[in-house]
Amino acid sequence: MKSVLELDMLQTAGLGALALVLGMCLTRRVKWLQRFCIPSPVSGGIVFSVVSLMLYKLWNVELVFDGTLKDVFMLVFFTSVGFQSNLKVLRRGGSTLLLMLGVLAFIIVVQNVLPLGIAWIMGVNPLVGMAAGSISMAGGHGTAGGFSAVLEGMGLSGAGTIAMAAATFGLIMGSVTGGPLAERLIRTKLTAEHLEPKDYEVDPAMAGLESDEASPAGRAKHISSNEQEFQQYAKATYALLIVVAAGSLMSWLLQQTGVTFPTYFGALIVAAIVRNVAEACKLTPKMELDKIVSVGNICLSVFLGMAMVSLKLWELESLALPLVVMLVAQVVAMALIAYFVAFNILGRDYDAAVLVAGICGFGLGATPNAMANMSAVCYKYHYSVKPFLIVPIIGAMFVDLINTGFITMFLNWIGA
Repeated sequence: MKSVLELDMLQTAGLGALALVLGMCLTRRVKWLQRFCIPSPVSGGIVFSVVSLMLYKLWNVELVFDGTLKDVFMLVFFTSVGFQSNLKVLRRGGSTLLLMLGVLAFIIVVQNVLPLGIAWIMGVNPLVGMAAGSISMAGGHGTAGGFSAVLEGMGLSGAGTIAMAAATFGLIMGSVTGGPLAERLIRTKLTAEHLEPKDYEVDPAMAGLESDEASPAGRAKHISSNEQEFQQYAKATYALLIVVAAGSLMSWLLQQTGVTFPTYFGALIVAAIVRNVAEACKLTPKMELDKIVSVGNICLSVFLGMAMVSLKLWELESLALPLVVMLVAQVVAMALIAYFVAFNILGRDYDAAVLVAGICGFGLGATPNAMANMSAVCYKYHYSVKPFLIVPIIGAMFVDLINTGFITMFLNWIGA
C-alpha cells in the first residue's frame, strides 16, 4: 500500500534551499561540475530526487510537495528580469531577437518531425511521437498537461503519463546539456584573453576584508559599509515586492483578453515599464538595479532547487523503448542544432555561447532552466546583458505562441 508524505510550502522551500546548498558544496568540490557549468540547484536537486525515487521504490512512500512558494520565487525572479529590460539595449539586440525566433521555429519543427519519423520507422502510433515532440520538449510540463486531453481524445491512451514523463526527461537534460555545450564553445571557438574563469573558492563579497578589519577605523568603515549595503538590498526587495503586486493586477487584465500568458508575464511587463520610465527620468541610479538582479538570482536558485527536488523520476521508468529512442534523439538533435547552427547564426561570440546554454534550457525544459544555465556560464566567466533580455522575452511571448501553432498544424495533419 502506497503511503503519501505531504510537505507544506515552508518545508518544500526549506528542502529546495537545502538542495541548493548541497549543490554549491558539490560544485566547489567536484571539478567536472565546475568545468561543465552544471547549475548548483540541478546537481543538488538531483541528489534529493534520487532519494525521493528510492523512498518510492523501496518503501512505497511518495513525497508530495507544495509549490506555492516556488511560484512566488519564480515571480520575483522574472520581475528582476523585467527591471533589466532597457529598451536602448533591447534595440541593439533586435536583430539577435529575430534570429533567435528563426532558430526557435526551426527547433520546434525538428522536434515534431524527428519523433514522427521514428514512430513511423518503428511502427508506433504517431501520437506517441507528438507526445515526445515539442509538446513536451519546447512546451515543457505546462504544454504537456494542456495537450494531454487533446491526445487522449485523438486515441492515445495514457497520453498524460507519456507527455509528462517526456517533459521530466527534457527538463533534466535541458539543465545538464546547456552548460557543457557553452563551455566547449567558449574554450574552442573564442579567444580567451577576457574569458578566464573566476575562482570558485573566492567570494567576491569577502575579498579584502582581512586588511580592512586590521584597525578600529577599518572595522568602523566596514560596519558602515555593511549598513549601507543592507539598505540597498532592502530597497531592492521592496521594489520587487511592489512590482510583483502590481504585476498580479496586470496578469489579471491580460487574462481578460482570452489569450493565455505565463503567470509571470504581468510582473515582467510592469517591471520593464518602471525601469524604462525611470531611465527616461534619469532615476535609475537610485533604483539599486544591481541589488535587484542579485535578489532575483537568489530567487531563481531557490525556485530551481524546489523544482528539481520535486521531480518524480519514477515517471521515466514506464517509458517504452520507442519513446526512449525518441527522447534520446531529441537531446542529440538539440545539441547539434545549438552547437552548429545557433552559435553560428547568433554571431559566434560570447553572447552566442551564453545563448546556446539558454536555448538548450528552454528548448528541452523551460525558461527558468534556460536562465539557470546562462547564470552558471556567466558566473564562471562574466555577465552578458543581451541573453538575459532576449531569452525571457522569447520564453514569455513567443515560445508558446509559435509552438502551439506548429503543434496544431501537425495534429491536424495526423488526423486528416
